[in-house]
Amino acid sequence: MARRDQLRRGGTAVLQMCAVAMLYFASGKLGLLQNLVGDAVTPLWPASGIALASLLLLGPRIWPGIALGVFLIYITLTTSIPAILVIMVGDTLAALCSYALLRRAGFRTRMDRLRDALALVFLGAFTGMLISATVGTSTLHHAHELPAVGFWPTWWVWWTGDAMGILVVTPVLLALRSARWPKDAPPHRWAEGSLLVAATIGICLLEISPTPFLFYAFPLLTWAAFRFQRAGAAPCALAVSTFAVLAATRRSGPFADHTLLTNMIALQAFNGTAALTALLLAAAVTERNQTQEKIEQAGRRLAEMVARIAPDASGPPTFGKDRQRDQEENGGPARPS
Repeated sequence: MARRDQLRRGGTAVLQMCAVAMLYFASGKLGLLQNLVGDAVTPLWPASGIALASLLLLGPRIWPGIALGVFLIYITLTTSIPAILVIMVGDTLAALCSYALLRRAGFRTRMDRLRDALALVFLGAFTGMLISATVGTSTLHHAHELPAVGFWPTWWVWWTGDAMGILVVTPVLLALRSARWPKDAPPHRWAEGSLLVAATIGICLLEISPTPFLFYAFPLLTWAAFRFQRAGAAPCALAVSTFAVLAATRRSGPFADHTLLTNMIALQAFNGTAALTALLLAAAVTERNQTQEKIEQAGRRLAEMVARIAPDASGPPTFGKDRQRDQEENGGPARPS
């Protein structure tokens, strides 16, 4: 039985690794459809978000699935096996480094504290992805697939693309893990949620229109974060960032009639600001609600304790009045009790 359990656990781990590899490959191919620099660099790399979420939810033993996914993507882009292996090592190490930094910082997948959102932004995204961007860009340069003048623009897009993938994809996957169907939600909450979905679709369509309405996304993100916390803010941030990338690749709206460098800076500034707004506001509101709930619970417990130790509400003790009435009835001192 012990051997059978071990085999079952091993089979489950292999299936999980294969699933992670397939998800990584599929999301990476979707990201490469909107590449701005070369054939392998995109301003939004959702595969990095899937890699980090897989490590947070399934543990570090899932890393071979990430490495396999990286290999499958780059084997379709280049024939240089040494370059593919180096990039595979860099991307896998970047995800593991982000996971280790988050665990060291006490990160919780519920992301119900402001410190969790800050850790995901500055440790998981900005710090960990330095490895993948540096290793990947250096490998392309030494393989003579990237000229020297394009090293830093490519490094910038690689790094911000990986970081944006973590900021907009990982929170959505973590929210889906803990999502529950709201059974007791009142009708007006369903109406507000439907209105938020409709508003998100409208804002996303405005982003790819010729008119520069990109900044309308921020009131939407604020609304989603305050009213629905992470469950509403994370999908909204993913949607507006994805359509901003579409607008940049089509050179429409605010990205029209500008150079590639200007569009990259504007796009990554918008995506970073949108992700930070959604994550930090949602975490701050969640933490405030939890603090308020704890205060209310403490107040109820204090009221219950006061009610238990307080005297009877019917009035003060009547021992003195009983002795006086006893004396009046017997015409003398009261009987000793």
